[in-house]
Amino acid sequence: MRGLSLSGLYLHIPFCEHKCLYCDFYSIEHLDGIEQFCSALTDEIGLYEEYGGAETVTSVFFGGGTPSLLTPAQLERILRHLHSRFRIDPSCEVTLEANPGTIDGEKLHAYRSLGINRLSIGVQSFHEDELRFLTRIHDAAEAREAVRRARRAGFDNVNIDLIFALPSQTAERWRSNIREAIGLGVEHISAYNLIVEQGTPLARMVSQGSVAVPPTELEAEMYLWTIDALRSAGYAHYEVSNYARSGYQCRHNLAYWRHENYLGFGPSAHSFRDRRRWWNIANLRTYLDALSSGRAPVAGSEHLTPGQIMDESLMLSLRTGELDLRTIGAGDDQERTRRLDDRIRRWESDGMLVREDHVVRLTDRGFLYCDEIVRLLLPETAPV
Repeated sequence: MRGLSLSGLYLHIPFCEHKCLYCDFYSIEHLDGIEQFCSALTDEIGLYEEYGGAETVTSVFFGGGTPSLLTPAQLERILRHLHSRFRIDPSCEVTLEANPGTIDGEKLHAYRSLGINRLSIGVQSFHEDELRFLTRIHDAAEAREAVRRARRAGFDNVNIDLIFALPSQTAERWRSNIREAIGLGVEHISAYNLIVEQGTPLARMVSQGSVAVPPTELEAEMYLWTIDALRSAGYAHYEVSNYARSGYQCRHNLAYWRHENYLGFGPSAHSFRDRRRWWNIANLRTYLDALSSGRAPVAGSEHLTPGQIMDESLMLSLRTGELDLRTIGAGDDQERTRRLDDRIRRWESDGMLVREDHVVRLTDRGFLYCDEIVRLLLPETAPV
């Protein structure tokens, strides 16, 4: 964590034309409140004016929801407000998440002219049947054309989101998705395994038996093949689900994984600063009511202890594949150090970790067991 620096600003745009069956992010399908929301969002930004000044912002991220439902005029107003309240670095990374079914060439040119310099396109698949299963509103042709339009609009930093381990998806089907993404020449690829989140339509389908998740062996095969294929194509595997060409790692996500300070605006957005984390109301109506009354739309907060910060740093560091053991303070406790060494040697012998002095790195197979390795390295874990 870098003192009082403010690395990122996140803006949650909660509108979607259609909510996908697997998504558990806060979003709504009613679009008639977008203009009122944009006004409230600028009001919320104004409440944090004290955080501006000497703290330089190096990333701005519009997430959702579907931020590409906003008009260029609405985005311009929000960006202008951010620049008036915060010191934003001239080389700031400004990311907009976009759905292929909501963007055209004119809109993309306008976005680029506003200073948005990174586009994250929610492709998910290049197969029509998989897109239908995921209840996406675009087809494969629109996904391909979205990348081409982004290039014509001047975007030279493009991410594609893809999802694997879909029900009935074969390994070859998934490989064809990755090959097509590589062929499009994008700078960044996020490849997520399908997670069955509680409370989603997908979760109900699985519990009712109408949808079956693939076996873990197939999911592992897809994951390990992805790492190898993207590495061979020039993409570094810099986080569990993220791959980038040199110099194109997502700055905003790196700030999260490095435990740096950030502010979040919009319903359900989270913020973290100086060991304090807080989160907004996850309801648009209540969010609007709070701001109309001049109140910050905060639903809750917590102050993290040094131990909690250390544990989270361990977890986040390992997600990026590398951990400096000195950051978890093992050297002050000989018994704890012995237990850690025993566990690390076990994972090393299983081919999950490699160790060089104080640094532990995950192997490709180790990424498969990242969560379990974190659990065993946490100081509270009982001795083996």
